[in-house]
Amino acid sequence: MADDAAVIDRARFHAMTEGTLEDWQAISRANAAERGRHVDRILDHLKLLDSDHGGFAVDRLEHSLQTATRAHRDGRDEEYVVCALLHDIGDILLPASHAEMGAAILKPYVSDANHWMLEHHGVFQGYYFFHHLGLDRDMREQFRGHPHFEHCAQFCHLYDQNSFDPAYDTMPLDAFVPMMRRVMEAPKRSIYTRDDAA
Repeated sequence: MADDAAVIDRARFHAMTEGTLEDWQAISRANAAERGRHVDRILDHLKLLDSDHGGFAVDRLEHSLQTATRAHRDGRDEEYVVCALLHDIGDILLPASHAEMGAAILKPYVSDANHWMLEHHGVFQGYYFFHHLGLDRDMREQFRGHPHFEHCAQFCHLYDQNSFDPAYDTMPLDAFVPMMRRVMEAPKRSIYTRDDAA
């Protein structure tokens, strides 16, 4: 019988309208083999922040590590610490909308509160410097009353705005990698995950 012939290693279709169950099973197997590699790719991008000072007293990687270190030492859970680590990962790729990049990367893996914090921290961080650039430092007030307003304001105040200290005893990136792997092991929500797949 031709059952063995049905096991293919690559999809045969040239347009998705031609796809078969066997094609999608091949794609699923290929993606399963790559499971976990997304964390390595994110780490590679995070490392691009090394030596990019952008005029600050510390480079962007040090700022990210310092923010995560402060959150970790303050007893925040791993999800929050990983958010702190990746909050500015978009600084050099998407400087005009950097906050949205970290939020998009972590959205499947984190709570609504942490996702909202990541997505809006740029505006909230502006409270500390926008007035020096001729911008409205109270821009964050447009979100006053939102359930996650204080969560985001606290993140910026306690961990983000004060993490530019060259003398701070920052934890190394390797200390955070296991946390990243645990937090990003499986999505909490995704269009590619069935509700009954538990």
